[in-house]
Amino acid sequence: MRTISKGAEPCCLTAWKRKNPHGAYDDLDKTEEGKVVRAKIRDYALNEQFYLCAYCCQQIKEINACHNEHLEAQKLNPKSTLDFSNIVASCNTPNQCGDAHKSQHLPLTPLMTECETELRFKISGRVEGLTDRADVTIRVLNLGDHEQNNRALIEKRKQLSNALLWANDINPDDGLEDDEILNTLISDLSQPQQDQMEPFTPVVINILRSWLQA
Repeated sequence: MRTISKGAEPCCLTAWKRKNPHGAYDDLDKTEEGKVVRAKIRDYALNEQFYLCAYCCQQIKEINACHNEHLEAQKLNPKSTLDFSNIVASCNTPNQCGDAHKSQHLPLTPLMTECETELRFKISGRVEGLTDRADVTIRVLNLGDHEQNNRALIEKRKQLSNALLWANDINPDDGLEDDEILNTLISDLSQPQQDQMEPFTPVVINILRSWLQA
């Protein structure tokens, strides 16, 4: 995961809530105006996330390849379904991320800075939880701690992370022991290019940071 800094909600959402003071998120789908608001929420969230899924960090190339995901599920907090600070963009992968989350409690979210330190990604493509709440989050979102749970994500994460490392002249199997180069690379990768990030960039940054700590 990568920490998401939530900004102001779309103006059209503010206006809709003003006109519908007792409205809920599901009401947006009942009118054309509401559908436009839903799409604008996704657009704003995608921009905040530099076109990466809020959970798995795979790239989301266009607005219809994701959905509005409530960090605190709507059933758990029905009064906050239109709170933009509770909504992120999730990929549409079946049995993963938002689709897997459903209405379960999520103890570690991408709004918490700890999401970058309590998950440890490996060159193998697997992810490991370093705290109890990280373990729960990995399980709830099916983020690929073992191949038997989500082999497709593990393989995709491994291939694209390795490709990003090779693109920066690093052999994933050898690692890198030069702290200065590692810090420079982390800084460079942390900067979006044209308001977007390469797929799984936060995963690669996580791996580089683990090499720094080795």
